[in-house]
Amino acid sequence: MRSIRRTASAVSVLAALALIAAGCGGSDTKGDSAGSVDAPDASALDSATGVTKVTFWHGMKGANGTAVDKLVAAFNEANKGKIEVTPVYQGDYDETITKYKTSVQQGNTPSVVQIYDIGSRFMIDSKQTVAIQKFADKDGYTLDSIEPNIANYYSIDGKLNSMPFNTSMPLLYINKEAFVKAGLDPAKPPANLDEIMAAAKKLTVKEGGKTVQYGFNAAIYGWFVEQLIAQSGTTYCDNENGRKDLASQVDFAGEQGVKIATWYQEMVKQGLMPNTGKKTDDAQAVFKSGTSAMHLESTGSLRGYIDAAKGKFTVMTAPFPHLSATDTGGPIIGGASLWVDGPGHSDAEKRASWEFVKFASTPEQQALWHTGTGYFPINSKALDLPADKAWVAQYPQFTTAITQLHNTKPTNASSGCILGVMPQARKAAEDGLEKAVLGTDPATAMKAAAESIKPQIDTYNKAVKK
Repeated sequence: MRSIRRTASAVSVLAALALIAAGCGGSDTKGDSAGSVDAPDASALDSATGVTKVTFWHGMKGANGTAVDKLVAAFNEANKGKIEVTPVYQGDYDETITKYKTSVQQGNTPSVVQIYDIGSRFMIDSKQTVAIQKFADKDGYTLDSIEPNIANYYSIDGKLNSMPFNTSMPLLYINKEAFVKAGLDPAKPPANLDEIMAAAKKLTVKEGGKTVQYGFNAAIYGWFVEQLIAQSGTTYCDNENGRKDLASQVDFAGEQGVKIATWYQEMVKQGLMPNTGKKTDDAQAVFKSGTSAMHLESTGSLRGYIDAAKGKFTVMTAPFPHLSATDTGGPIIGGASLWVDGPGHSDAEKRASWEFVKFASTPEQQALWHTGTGYFPINSKALDLPADKAWVAQYPQFTTAITQLHNTKPTNASSGCILGVMPQARKAAEDGLEKAVLGTDPATAMKAAAESIKPQIDTYNKAVKK
C-alpha cells in the first residue's frame, strides 16, 4: 500500500468531500482545475527499469467489460516488457467512485480510474489527478481530434481534465410499425414535447378498456431533466453550469423544470404513458416488449433494443426532443472518462498511465470500442475507418447520434452542470418529478426538490473553499 503525505487540513477537506459527495464532487475552477500535480515528461518512463505496472479501475461489465479487456490486452502487447496494465472491475459507476474515495483517504489510489460524467467535480476537487491537458502540453500532443462537444464536457476554461472514454447521447426511440399503423410517418418524428404528446394520443391503443400499447414511455430519470433543460439552451445550475465558479444552486425549479414535470404529469394522467418509476430497466422493458411506441434512452441501449425487437418490430431513432418548438439548444453527452492519479505514484507510473489513456483514445481503438460496445467514439477520426463505417452501415439507427452530436454547438448549457453533489441533485430532480407524476403541483414539487439539495451544495462548497 502506498503512503501519501498530506497536511491535516488537506486530509480533513478530502474526508469532508468524501462524506458530502456520496456520488461525486468540486475546487478551483480555473484552467489548472485538475490539481497542482505536474505531468512528467517521456524521460521518466524511458529511464525506468523493468516493467512499469499500471492499475486501471473501471465500471464496465458484460460485453463492455470484454471490450475493456481487449483494449488492455492490445496495449500490453504493444508495450510488452515496458508497461503492463491490469484492469480491475469495481462495480457500477456509483460503486467505483465510492471505492475511489476510500482509496484516496487510505492513500492507495489506482494509477488510472474510470469515473462517470457527474463525478467530474469531485475528481477535480480531490486534487489527486494530473490533468490530461498537462500531459498534452508537455508533449506538444494535439487533442484536436476529440469530438468538440465531448471534450467540452470534461474541460474548464478550455483545459481538458480527463480523457473521455465511453460516451453516450440521448435519443428518441421509435417503433416503426406502430407509427405506420397509426397513420404517422416514422421518417418525420416528433421534435418537441408537445409533438410527442400529440403523436402519443394517436399511438395509444386500448382494447376492452385496457391499454395494450402506450404512445410513449420513459423512466423518471434525472438525466432526462438535465437533457431537456440543455435542449432549451439554458443552464441546469448557476455560474454558467458551474464552469465560471462553483455552482451554488440548481435551477430545475425554474420555468423549464416545471414545464418538464407538468408534461410528465399530463402524459401519465391522460394514459399516454405508464408510470414505470425511476428504474431505467423497467422503462426499457416496456419498449423492448413493443408495449410503447416511443421511448427516451441513451445510445448505449441501441444495440440491445435492436436485438430485443428482432422479429417483433423495427427500431428507429430520432433526435432527443426539445422542450418547445422554438428551442435551439442541444443535448449533453453522458458516459465516463479516464483520470490519471498523481500523489503516491512514481513519475514512470504516471507517464505509463498517460500512454495508456492516449492509446485508448486513438482512432483505431475507439473504432473497436465503438463497434464492440455501441458507445460513441470520442475520436472523430474513428468514424472514417472502414470497420467503423461498416458498423454504422449495418446499424444506420446510430447515424442519428452522430448527426445530433455534430449539430450541437458547444456551450456551457450543452456541456452540462459540473456540481459537487451532482448525483444527489439528479436524485432530487427525480424525487420532484415523481411527486408531480403522483399528483403534486409540478411547481411545488420541483421547488421543494431544488431546495432540498441546497444545504448539501453549501456544505460541499464550504469544504472545498477551506
